Amino acid sequence: MFEQRQNGAFVIEVDTKVKGQIRGAAIHRARIEIKVPERGCQCSRRNGFSACYRSVDRYVSIRHAGRAYWIPAEENQFRPRTLPTVNPGRSSMYNANAFKVGLFGANCSSGRAVTMVPERWLASWRDNLALAQMADGAGIDFLLPIGRWKGYGGDTDYQGATFETITWATGLLAQTERITVFGTVHAPLFPPIIAAKQIVTADHVGEGRFGLNIVCGWNEGEFEMFGVQPGDHERRYKQGQEWVDALRRIWTEDDFDFDGDFFKLHGVRAKPKPWGETRPVILNAGSSPEGKAFAIRNCDALFTTARLASHEEAKFEEAARDVVEAKAQARAQGHEIGAYTVGVITLRPTRREAEEYARYVDENTDWNAVDSIMEMKGLNDRPLEVRERIRAGYARGMGGLPIIGDPDTVAAYLADIANAGFNGIAVSFINYLDELPYFRDEVLPRLERLGLRSPIAVAL
Repeated sequence: MFEQRQNGAFVIEVDTKVKGQIRGAAIHRARIEIKVPERGCQCSRRNGFSACYRSVDRYVSIRHAGRAYWIPAEENQFRPRTLPTVNPGRSSMYNANAFKVGLFGANCSSGRAVTMVPERWLASWRDNLALAQMADGAGIDFLLPIGRWKGYGGDTDYQGATFETITWATGLLAQTERITVFGTVHAPLFPPIIAAKQIVTADHVGEGRFGLNIVCGWNEGEFEMFGVQPGDHERRYKQGQEWVDALRRIWTEDDFDFDGDFFKLHGVRAKPKPWGETRPVILNAGSSPEGKAFAIRNCDALFTTARLASHEEAKFEEAARDVVEAKAQARAQGHEIGAYTVGVITLRPTRREAEEYARYVDENTDWNAVDSIMEMKGLNDRPLEVRERIRAGYARGMGGLPIIGDPDTVAAYLADIANAGFNGIAVSFINYLDELPYFRDEVLPRLERLGLRSPIAVAL
């Protein structure tokens, strides 16, 4: 006998026929509740029986004394439980801003600028804390760190000094009140049970303000340092999918087994669950077709760049088409997804001053570090003209959109990004602490007047 409950659990009542095939002897009836995941295997034990629902082949097995009885799960009887979606407060980052603005890369030395200028970002803890508190007071929506384990070398050892992102986020969440702080986690490097526990700890410290940025693979040199072989592109995303599936179940269930190709977990129990019994907001920055599909399937936000696959800058019309398509695909899968991009801001009182400073930064590029990045990404085989454009793009902010000008120009550029369908942007500066106050005082009010953001007293 099968019964489906409102909470998504299935109750199996073992009848005489099943008892006879399991043991060949009369025993008392047993009622076994099974919480059904979207994929994988969920087991439950009671009264000496174990019951297992496999959504892959849609069978329920009831096991006792080493023997199993398999029962088909009819489509109209067994529907996988939809895992909780993100709380609306989390997904909106607890404010009414239509266009979100965050800071990107402050946990790394030099941030996103491959430059040797002496005022470049050093990324000390004291500076990171001061920046987080300044951003929190200014109404900045989020902080997004880079998951970097090994610098790129060059004259500055670009991004050579970095803070691990979950512990970084935990420290900042403890010292702020409103801002969402992400951790960037490489799925192949963090076992899912450890990652789930670390994320929940940060989430409780921030009372629901932690966000998760999932990375399925990146620099092979970093993976080699850990003794990990990430495998090809397809394998990385398969592993990432299993990692996400396991993570979500750890956050919502107890006393289960997980039998995957990459992760085999037994008797899993992890408490507490995420803050408020709702999961953290999840984002991914996939740019390949596989990466975008992964983000659309699993995440609340897709970070992408307004650039073509060739690394050339795309027109906003082209970027808008990609954003609309991604949102439509997510909606077809039963959820909404936000689209975000990245930019590097050079802001000065006049356009001429901004362009002069951008030129000064370019003249002091750490080209040895840029060439190391180009080599690592396999971009040196491009035609010379294309290669030089890509090289210049990495020098000016690792491929982020260069946003250069006075407050009116910068605000108008950000409005164009919003009009292209993006829900927000993660920006960087040469020196975040030095440059954020002018951005706060001049650009954010302009975005408010354009209807893209609310004054901080209203947004909260």
